[in-house]
Amino acid sequence: MRQGGLVGPFPSARGRLADGAISQPASDWEQRYRRTVLTSDTVATGSVVAAIGNFFGVRDAANWHEKWGILAFGTELLVLGALWVSRAWAPAVLGQGAEEFRRLGRSLFTATVVLALGGIALTSRNIKLWIFVAIPAIALVTMTERYLLRLRLHKQRKQGLCLRPVLAAGSPATVHDLITRTRKFPHLGWRVDAVCTTDGRGLDDGPPLDGDQLDGVPVVGGLADVAGHVRRGGYRVVAVTPDPYWSPDRLQRLAWNLEGSDAEMVVAPVLMEVAGPRLHVDAVLGIPLLRVSMPTFTGGRRAVKEVVDRLGAAILLVLFAPLMVLVGLLVLMDSRGGVFYRQRRVGKDGREFTILKFRTMVAGAHGARAELADRNEGAGLLFKLRRDPRVTRVGTVLRRYSLDELPQLFNVLTGSMSLVGPRPPLPEECAAYDPDIRRRLLVKPGLTGLWQISGRSDLPWEEAVRLDLRYVEDWSLALDTVILWKTLRAVLHGQGAY
Repeated sequence: MRQGGLVGPFPSARGRLADGAISQPASDWEQRYRRTVLTSDTVATGSVVAAIGNFFGVRDAANWHEKWGILAFGTELLVLGALWVSRAWAPAVLGQGAEEFRRLGRSLFTATVVLALGGIALTSRNIKLWIFVAIPAIALVTMTERYLLRLRLHKQRKQGLCLRPVLAAGSPATVHDLITRTRKFPHLGWRVDAVCTTDGRGLDDGPPLDGDQLDGVPVVGGLADVAGHVRRGGYRVVAVTPDPYWSPDRLQRLAWNLEGSDAEMVVAPVLMEVAGPRLHVDAVLGIPLLRVSMPTFTGGRRAVKEVVDRLGAAILLVLFAPLMVLVGLLVLMDSRGGVFYRQRRVGKDGREFTILKFRTMVAGAHGARAELADRNEGAGLLFKLRRDPRVTRVGTVLRRYSLDELPQLFNVLTGSMSLVGPRPPLPEECAAYDPDIRRRLLVKPGLTGLWQISGRSDLPWEEAVRLDLRYVEDWSLALDTVILWKTLRAVLHGQGAY
């Protein structure tokens, strides 16, 4: 896969490719992308404070700290300073994961607090405008700008550009899994260009190995030679995957040998899929320990989530009220039956509730399900048909754009559901759950979730369960924000909606 040039601000990644070609240095596109984000944040912040000052007709005051120019400059300086202190421009967090938006939100909150305290100290009368109007406006603009830049970066990565060349070092089986994941999710920005295994070759009963290649990636040597290959090949990431060879002493020696290079060492711990704010590195008696905190199901953040759910549902119901009335009329005109479809679902802690949807099937559709059992295309315990004969003409459109789920906002408003969470299961599905899958019931089911933005009904059952459990384990307010943001795109594309 030879990489060509790239039109726009992000040149292609550097790395030794399978045919020996070397493309442009990875640091070039990384630093240029960082400068692009920094410039965009600065311009967005300056534009917002200038627009607010002009729109609200702010005039100069007698006191220096009441003057528009001082407050505008102070607000922009505080926001940019908070972004710098929170390392919101660190290359490691730009373009992937919820951490980028988490740091952005933390920075804006810090700037708000400092601005409020400064206003109290100076007894400023105009400070409310900058706290309650300017900062929220800056948040909206900068998050939108960052998201658009991220979409562009992800598009480039799907074309094989702007990728970090990775050398994977571990057992053939674990390296094979890493290669598969990086190819499946190119937007994460990794491309495995070389492999080192215990003895420089694959296992007889392991993943596909063709000569000196593993899944089409060159096997360049053994695990003892990793540092030398990194320095010669110019790899940006050294991904250490599980293998009995990796003792603490050998990992530490590898870290020492990589000092002075441009490579980042990443070690995959032998753990379940736990990530995000639950992982902490502590030094205990001089020993670095990876501490996994308990998932939070109560507390202040959960209280904030409850408030956001109820308030967000109320606002969305008001905004979508005309659309919901129109959809209701179309449902009544299309086929006989009521407007809404009510169904029992299982919520938090196994408590059942009645979910609301716009009716998308003909009357008596549930009774005809047994006749279609042999045509089931759903994964695992799910019953799905891509061309279900019970679905009405209007129902097809409603399902395509998830409009049939709008009445679930009433479930969110009454507290039986959340805006974001696992998929609400049927009672018969829960009866077949094993103890591991029942962890999905530790939180409220959601109107949307990781399953919604990852393919919905097209997902294999195991993948859908994995995503739900990942949400339960790694939940955060930042993750909820990212999921809500991505839901709009998923709904417009309609992937897996039938």
